[in-house]
Amino acid sequence: MRIPLLDIQAQLAPIADEVNAAVCRVIASGQYALGPAVAEFESTIAEYTGAKHAIGVSSGTDAILATLMALDVGPGDVVIVPPFTFFATASTVVRLGATPAFVDIDPHSFNIDPNALRTWFTNWKGDKPKAIMPVHLYGQCADIDAILGIANEYDVPVIEDAAQALGASYPGVEGTRHAGTMGLAGTYSFYPTKNLSAIGDAGMIVTNNDALSETLRKLRNHGGTDPYSHTLLGGNFRMDGVQAAALRVKLPHLDRWNDARRANADYYDQRFDDSPVAPPAQSYSREHHCYHQYVISVPEQRDALRAFLTKRKIGSAVYYPEPLHRVPVFESLGYESNSFPVSENAARTVLALPVSPEVTAEMRTHVADTVLNFFD
Repeated sequence: MRIPLLDIQAQLAPIADEVNAAVCRVIASGQYALGPAVAEFESTIAEYTGAKHAIGVSSGTDAILATLMALDVGPGDVVIVPPFTFFATASTVVRLGATPAFVDIDPHSFNIDPNALRTWFTNWKGDKPKAIMPVHLYGQCADIDAILGIANEYDVPVIEDAAQALGASYPGVEGTRHAGTMGLAGTYSFYPTKNLSAIGDAGMIVTNNDALSETLRKLRNHGGTDPYSHTLLGGNFRMDGVQAAALRVKLPHLDRWNDARRANADYYDQRFDDSPVAPPAQSYSREHHCYHQYVISVPEQRDALRAFLTKRKIGSAVYYPEPLHRVPVFESLGYESNSFPVSENAARTVLALPVSPEVTAEMRTHVADTVLNFFD
C-alpha cells in the first residue's frame, strides 16, 4: 500500500468543480492582483479567526517580512525567534539587516520555551529587541500567556508565526483564542502543503491594530494605496485573486479537515502508547491542536525508521533536520554547536508521519503497524 505524507490531489478532488468555477470567475473578471476576491477572502478570514483586520499577501514568508517592515525592523535591531522552525522565520529578520536572537524550545511542545525566554531577557545587555516571534509549530500553540507576560514586562511586541496553525487555538486566561490573534499581529501561510492550501502561494496577516493594518496594506502594494502614492518603501506582496477565490472555497471545509487530522492523531497516540516511539506531546486538549504535522520522536533510530518506511512506500519527513543556528547561511551569527541543545536533539529525533484528512482508517492502521514492526 502506497501512503504519501500528503496527497494534494485527493483533497482537491471532491471540491474541484467549485474551486474551478471560483477561479474562472476571477479570470473572467480581469481583476487578478488584489481585487474583490481578495477582499472577500480577507473578510472571511477575519470572521473565522475573530481578528479585526486581515491583510492578504503573496506568501507566508512575505507576511512575516511585511509585518517586520511595519515595525521598522532594520540594521542593528534584534528579533527573538526559536532556532527550531522553518528558515523563513529567521531569514526575514536577516533580510532587513537585523539579527535573529535564538531562544531554545520546550522539549515536549517544540515551541519556544518561556523559561528560556525569561533567561534571555535576564542576561541581555543590549538595546530592547524589536519583537518576539514565537512559532506555533506543527499546529500547536506556543504558551502565549507566558510569552505575552514577559513581552509586556519588557514592552516588546509579539508577532505570532502561525504559518502551520490556522484552525489551532489557545485556551488561555482570556478564554480560547485562535492562533495568530493574541499578539500584535499573526501571520499565516497558504503554501500548498498547509492545512488550508492555495493552488500556488499566498499568505495572510491578522491584527486588531488599526494603524498597523493601514501600514500593512500600504507595504504590500509598494508603499501606497494607489499605483502612484508611495508614502512608504514597501514591496510587491499582493495576494492574487485566483488564490483568494480558491482559498475561500476551501475555508468552510477547514474545521472538518482538522477534525480528521485530530482523529488520525488520536489513533496514532493510542497505538504508540508504551512503545519505543514518543508521540507528540499535547500541551492542551486535542481540540486545540490542528496537527499540521504528526511528529513522533525516535531517539537513535530515526533515520533507520524513515528508510524502513520509505522502502515500504510510506511517506515521512524530517521537519527540521538542522536547527537554524547551524544552517550555513547563519554561521556568521557565531553560535557554537550545542548552543541550543533541545533544538539540536529535536533535529536528530523528529519524524512526521501521514496525518492528513485523506489518510483513511486502513492507511493509518498500516502506518502504525509498520512503525511498530520496525522495533520488533
